[in-house]
Amino acid sequence: MKDYEETIAFLGQWGRFQQIVFFLLCASIMPNGFGAFSVVFLTDIQNHHCIVPKVNLTQDWRNAIIPIEVVNGKQELSRCSRYRLDVVRNLSAQGFIPGIDVNLTDLEQEGCVDGWSYSKDIYQSTLVSEFDLVCRDQWKQPFTATVYFLGVVVGSFFSGQLSDRFGRKLVFFATMAVQTVFTFVQIFSPSWTVFSILNFISGLGQISNYVAAFVLGTEILTGNIRVLFSSLGVCLGFAIGYMVLPLFAYFLRDWKSLLIAISLPGLLYIPLWRFIPESPRWLLSQGRVEEAEAIVREAAKRNRVEAPLVIFEDYRAHDDKTNTEPKELPNVFNLLRTRNIRNTTVILSLVWFILSTGYFGLSLNTSRLHANPYISCFISAAVEVPAYISSWLALQYLTRRLSVICILLLGGVSLLLITLVPQTLSELSVALEMLGKFGITTGTSLMYVYTAELYPTVLRNTATGVCSTASRIGSCIAPFLLQLSQYYKYLPYITLGTLAAGSAFAALFLPETFGQPLPQTIQQMHKRERWVT
Repeated sequence: MKDYEETIAFLGQWGRFQQIVFFLLCASIMPNGFGAFSVVFLTDIQNHHCIVPKVNLTQDWRNAIIPIEVVNGKQELSRCSRYRLDVVRNLSAQGFIPGIDVNLTDLEQEGCVDGWSYSKDIYQSTLVSEFDLVCRDQWKQPFTATVYFLGVVVGSFFSGQLSDRFGRKLVFFATMAVQTVFTFVQIFSPSWTVFSILNFISGLGQISNYVAAFVLGTEILTGNIRVLFSSLGVCLGFAIGYMVLPLFAYFLRDWKSLLIAISLPGLLYIPLWRFIPESPRWLLSQGRVEEAEAIVREAAKRNRVEAPLVIFEDYRAHDDKTNTEPKELPNVFNLLRTRNIRNTTVILSLVWFILSTGYFGLSLNTSRLHANPYISCFISAAVEVPAYISSWLALQYLTRRLSVICILLLGGVSLLLITLVPQTLSELSVALEMLGKFGITTGTSLMYVYTAELYPTVLRNTATGVCSTASRIGSCIAPFLLQLSQYYKYLPYITLGTLAAGSAFAALFLPETFGQPLPQTIQQMHKRERWVT
């Protein structure tokens, strides 16, 4: 049977049809850049201390009622305790002076029973100040991001299978609607629990939309344009959204206003249903040859080229021979059925998991890079632009497996070297961390393309969804991975660096796809050799 790309070669690679699909799908990824890292600002912890109610205290005692603690070698007000108010009020009434007549270290302390006072130097309000996610409830702060990524896990797993069954276009628009609506509705949350539930659903839509857009563009576009889209176009769309996020957060310092700003762009896609077609590859895999031909003919009209009288003749003949046979719908178990596909899926899932853990761990760590979180977030986002460009260049000129192995080693070694940097050279530590993120981001971009090229059309979206699920499990643990620094400052970097270096070894056992057409069937996937000859 004639190859799909040969069949539609008369369209060309960069006509008006391809340009519309390319830019609309890339633009659809920008809201994902907003949403994925909005948690950096939504849950950032402001400086805070216990509220001191308006009772009869001298100014000396009002200034001294919050204990002084040493944190990382610096003195600061305690965030979670104060001296017992009834004792302090007694001492104040008797005219004692703190630190002179009374040794403060001997006084009994109590928790913030009257609540907390939050600094508004950087933010007007965040989820932390709205729902008091501090002290005993501080675990909820990183768990807020984990809940979002749990939604991403579920979306990754099910959206791929739904898309393979019901089509890329339908799932693409449905999940964009879910992401937009539930991001907006979060501003009405009366409690952290309700916010978390809505956040979970928003995460479900976010990744489902990303995967559907990626696969749709990969299957519609061909040749170098497909590589440009999957390695650079989609990723730059995400990076631009990520870079715009700190701009929104800088001018909208209230968490509700920020959520409104990042949800509204999704509404712009409602009228674009007619401009984004279904994947002809998917339609052919379902035996819907007439619908696939109609889309290609419309593309030919937009590109001002003449289409043959019969475009998919080979597919029609193939369909006539097989239309009496029951068609097996794709599902996740197809990825485990044969040894070849099973091994490939396990290795890819492992690499995706490690890359995602590193990527989100370093991205969520941005507030610690610089005193200004807006600058930190922008630096972290800006690093992704050269990373994606490097990924595109590697996909153009280097083999897939070699590219993935080298970039994983670069990221892992850079993070491990941070442990050797003296504390006086903090700028070097930041540079190495950003170099590590450069490597991990480049590897993430490469793996999307690599995965899409390894699997046949009938399994491509399911496989991408399963691998994305594995990666999102990594993103779920990333917020808590950062908490390891409480035990040893460099432990998160040691963990991430070691995992990245280990995944480079696992990538040795993946098949090579450089310069080969996308497989249409499972049989074509089996023919690929695991080692380059």
